[in-house]
Amino acid sequence: MKILYGIQGTGNGHIARARIMAAALNRRTELEVDYLFSGRSANKYFDMEVFGNYETRQGLTFVTRHGQVDKLATFRQNSFRQFVCDVRSLNLSGYDLVLNDFEPISAWAARRQNVPSISISHQAAFTYAVPMHGDSFLDHIIMKFFAPAQIRLGVHWFHFNQPILPPFVCEKPAAGQLSNHILVYLPFEEVRDIHNLLEPLTDQPFQCFHPAISAPRQAGHIQWQPTSKLGFQRSLQLCQGVIANGGFELSSEALQLGKKLLIKPLHGQFEQLSNVLTLNTLGLCQTLFQLDTDIVEEWLDAPDNEAIQFPDDPGILIDWITNRDWHNPQSLCDALWQQVQYGDETRQKLLSLAI
Repeated sequence: MKILYGIQGTGNGHIARARIMAAALNRRTELEVDYLFSGRSANKYFDMEVFGNYETRQGLTFVTRHGQVDKLATFRQNSFRQFVCDVRSLNLSGYDLVLNDFEPISAWAARRQNVPSISISHQAAFTYAVPMHGDSFLDHIIMKFFAPAQIRLGVHWFHFNQPILPPFVCEKPAAGQLSNHILVYLPFEEVRDIHNLLEPLTDQPFQCFHPAISAPRQAGHIQWQPTSKLGFQRSLQLCQGVIANGGFELSSEALQLGKKLLIKPLHGQFEQLSNVLTLNTLGLCQTLFQLDTDIVEEWLDAPDNEAIQFPDDPGILIDWITNRDWHNPQSLCDALWQQVQYGDETRQKLLSLAI
């Protein structure tokens, strides 16, 4: 079977999920997989070795300023003419299947050329009856048509009795003693704004990763680092807690490690607002709607989260793909959710909510 795997490159979460899938797909001799990324400049990708000779396209993305989506700048920056050209020029004649993680060029090319397509993404979960907040009619249209697919498998922290899979998370607790630092990853905020937020908390070390940082530097109790897979994962394993935007993948990794979470959702993006709603409902995060030092200081005394154990091997999913039983996902979903282990308090909240 020959597969094209289209991956949204705007956020690192999509790429992190794809790395786990790619490592497993690469072990299958019966599969030949090519990778296509869009949504960021080609020179902004990093730690991409697992994808081999991947291709990039401009695609579609969003622009943020000071922690919120700038809709006018987003409209101006995206070239819809180039997008249409890329869709029309992408030749899928040699592929048996298009896998898709919210990547629009491969999705629309598959639809146009009538190639079987399967969406496996967190965004696909929002096409079903799951908790949502801040969503509009336009948001539902975008979720449905941005990256269309014949089969949609959502990814979420609970199945909500829908065709939804748990996330695959490979991070394991670090051996030995933890550090006392807090990991900060707020890529949609300005570096200066993050510094002003954390600077008064002189007794607490922070390790901040940000795409605008090109080289490591120390500013008192704040350590700044450029984005990198290995450095970030090491910091995550050793930290006492995580301050982040409301992206799905990092929250999933923190949940598996039992790290306490302080989440600042990206204003104007209902997906992140909905993630915060679910996490708050389950008692798994606190929320930071503005960059408020007092709230951070109060959160520093919060206890750790109960860890949630998610699957770490997508082999069952890949078997399902190769067996071509694509219109019957229930057995796949059941098998994967049997591997999820919630803490007692989280399980009780799920039961009390009747979900």
